[in-house]
Amino acid sequence: MKKTVALILLIILTQPLVFAQKRQSLNEDQRILHVLNRLGFGARPGDVERVKAMGLENYINQQLNPDKISDSAAESKLAELSTLNMSTAELYGKFPQPGQLLRQLQARGVLPDNLAEARENRVKGGANQKPGEMQKDDAMSGPEMKPDAPKNNQAQPPANPLDNEKYREAIQNYYRENGLQRPERIITELQASRILRAVYSERQLQEVMVDFWTNHFNVFANKGADRWLLPLYDRDTIRPYAMKKFSELLEATAESPAMLFYLDNFQSVSPDADNGRRGIFRPQQQQQQQRPRRGINENYARELMELHTLGVDGGYTQKDVQEVARCFTGWTIFQPRGGAAAVATVMPRDGERRNGRMRDAMQRTAGTFFFNQRAHDDGEKLVLGHKIPSGGGMKDGLMVLDILAHHPATAKFIATKLVRHFVSDNPPPALVDRVAATYKKSDGDIREMLKTIFFSKEFNSPEAYRVKIKRPFELVVSAIRTLGADTNGGPGTHQWIARMGEPLYGFQTPNGYSDAAESWVNTGGLLERMNFGLALASNRVQGTKVNLPNANGEQSKVLDEYLKSILAGDISASTRDALTKQLHQTDPPTKVVGLILGTPEFQRQ
Repeated sequence: MKKTVALILLIILTQPLVFAQKRQSLNEDQRILHVLNRLGFGARPGDVERVKAMGLENYINQQLNPDKISDSAAESKLAELSTLNMSTAELYGKFPQPGQLLRQLQARGVLPDNLAEARENRVKGGANQKPGEMQKDDAMSGPEMKPDAPKNNQAQPPANPLDNEKYREAIQNYYRENGLQRPERIITELQASRILRAVYSERQLQEVMVDFWTNHFNVFANKGADRWLLPLYDRDTIRPYAMKKFSELLEATAESPAMLFYLDNFQSVSPDADNGRRGIFRPQQQQQQQRPRRGINENYARELMELHTLGVDGGYTQKDVQEVARCFTGWTIFQPRGGAAAVATVMPRDGERRNGRMRDAMQRTAGTFFFNQRAHDDGEKLVLGHKIPSGGGMKDGLMVLDILAHHPATAKFIATKLVRHFVSDNPPPALVDRVAATYKKSDGDIREMLKTIFFSKEFNSPEAYRVKIKRPFELVVSAIRTLGADTNGGPGTHQWIARMGEPLYGFQTPNGYSDAAESWVNTGGLLERMNFGLALASNRVQGTKVNLPNANGEQSKVLDEYLKSILAGDISASTRDALTKQLHQTDPPTKVVGLILGTPEFQRQ
């Protein structure tokens, strides 16, 4: 039955909503709903009336200036998420990766006997491991966030012989005795913060832009140290610049340890350099373990032009990629994997003065950006026809960012992505041209580009109304807001977002999640969306509480009441007929609400 319903919805979702296209213009309520859905994550109970009272244009202008909006309610929801306010070094120290920690303790000769014995037995346990089988350092980490994880009916990989119970127990005891915690908590709290802000923040457009730029400048959480580096990526890189100038945001991402690690630029060194090891505060054994591979890495240079600025057809060549990579040699990270910072947390406090200074320095600098002149290729370069003189040092990379930020192809590429996100999967060319012109005129001011979009005839047309399919994150947040539900933003919501195909920080490749309907509209995905709607309405989403509004009377009247409270009664005749056929007189309100959350009108924004 569910598959049949999902197939019907699949057909409906791939067709335009007829009731919207018959109108010459949107009425006032529709315009308000349109703005609440596109500039934010949907309307909460009473939002339409509130916006109507203040005036739609005033509301849009208010959202364009988030710093002037009080957001105390959302901030209070984040109070218990302690990792959000910690430095990267503190995260390394409080939530160390077990394998890194043990290696550092052993290197310093302070590995406790019980841990040494457990570690030795664990290594012996891996003697029969098949060649090429992955060894898992982190005995306490949870499953990776991979969209293509094996289903229950698929063959599971063989158990890792290095993951034995005695080893895990020894690690857990050591963590408990030293006040350490499991590293997976870092991403759990970061995901929760994203959901809580999206649900409760009055700065809705700010949160939409954080989501947009986090996806544009994608970083995968389960690549090495990025689990520890992502909280500051969100806090210090994306959020402060989400509505400022694109050039400022671009520079912030280029200097972000999370991006440097994800795209391997922290290892990129000139072949003629000495690897930059001299002058870096790092114990001798650490030098051996964290010595970067010699040579230039082109990953960041390529993605910087293809995905972050110019676009795949932006006019750059492979030679430009090579030259840009040379410009960014030496852009790296102190203690990129944080092992020394982790062990510094448990080093004796009454040790030698030198060890004390070492520990303090590690706890200040681990996981931070720095430019290593010794690893930099300081020769002359030529990027997109621009000569970059020799001897520029870090200025080489900054010049590249400036060239890219002011390139006409970047203006067109960013304008196209913004219009696709806020207006239509097929961005109207005329509006793209106007937004690109605004980019050039305003020196890439993100707020000015958004203003051009929001007050355009294309954005406010019936053709743009409910044509964008909500991605899973948008769907979950909008459903919680629409029902006036209360949530802790915890794993219960994370799991549903992941089940529908969009685990936060879980996209492995740099291009990020698709913004087009074709990536999300399929029978399997729609089944999960329907299941989520029913689970939410039935209070079966852990950590989220729904109190449905009372609705009494005949089933048709109950349906009308919920349609009014959830969709402001704005539903096509074909969708209403489909809902009526699916309902029986004895169906509980939770089923009625769950099915409404699965309608094309709610699935679209």
